[in-house]
Amino acid sequence: MVRGRGTSLWTGCAAFAAAFASPACAQSIEPRAYSPGPVGVNFLVLALSDTDGGLSIDPSLPVSDAKLSVRTAAVAYVRTLDFWGNSGKVDVIVPYGKLSGSAIFQGEPVERKVDGFGDPLVRVSVSLYGAPALNMAEFRNYRQDLLVAASVQVSVPVGQYDGSRLLNIGANRWSVKPEIGVSKALGRWIVELAAAGTFYGDNDNFFGGRTRSQDAIYSAQTHVIYNLPSGIWLAANATYFAGGRTKVDGIPDRNLQSNWRAGVTAAMPLSRRMSVKINASSGVSARTGNNYDLLGVALQYRWGGGI
Repeated sequence: MVRGRGTSLWTGCAAFAAAFASPACAQSIEPRAYSPGPVGVNFLVLALSDTDGGLSIDPSLPVSDAKLSVRTAAVAYVRTLDFWGNSGKVDVIVPYGKLSGSAIFQGEPVERKVDGFGDPLVRVSVSLYGAPALNMAEFRNYRQDLLVAASVQVSVPVGQYDGSRLLNIGANRWSVKPEIGVSKALGRWIVELAAAGTFYGDNDNFFGGRTRSQDAIYSAQTHVIYNLPSGIWLAANATYFAGGRTKVDGIPDRNLQSNWRAGVTAAMPLSRRMSVKINASSGVSARTGNNYDLLGVALQYRWGGGI
């Protein structure tokens, strides 16, 4: 079991900020997404990421030979809550990105250089089993065993978007991502598994005013985490996502996704209130534009809840 007294248990409470380094949320790799924390704690996170290679913004776009660079900065806020006696949290992420590079569209090269805000993400997470809502004094004696939790994340389409261009930072459509996760502590080890579906609204201004729809993308991710006595933790991560075929004005595209990504994460406390996290991932097998590399870092500050 893992004791709540260890800083390593809840440096994961704002894990999403480093995960957002993947601009397409269906592809995110997020260890310790459901790690509980004391009720009433606030987290402020600054995350920076760099992706190079394929279509990290949207692997289903109708281009080939993409050579894109996306630099992203995200500011996030999280608060841990009591949901009817169960531990939970609400988080909001606001990204800003800079995209540059080239790709091939219908046999012709296209180039793009743009910066602006991405689509904000709002998520609500709640523990279903194994993580009751606790204050700071109670949480010091908490020991994780088996934990089951669920979340719903919504992407709000207010980011940068130009309907006359193929490559944008925002998506000009709503998306909703429900997820359920299981985490099991085995001494200093934690093994996690999560399954999700990302469901998309229509983009009614796609590349010249056309309507683009997309089937749901279903994903699974797993993590093996090791906690060091000093509060540092290390994770090996993998995710698989499939589906997501698109239609433009009702005409199906040949872009069914079936992609693997793998990566590593390391986190360590800097002080009682601050911690840092570094993550990296790469496309392992890609049917569509998942062949990009990612490197991200996140700095987390926490306050409240009796810290």
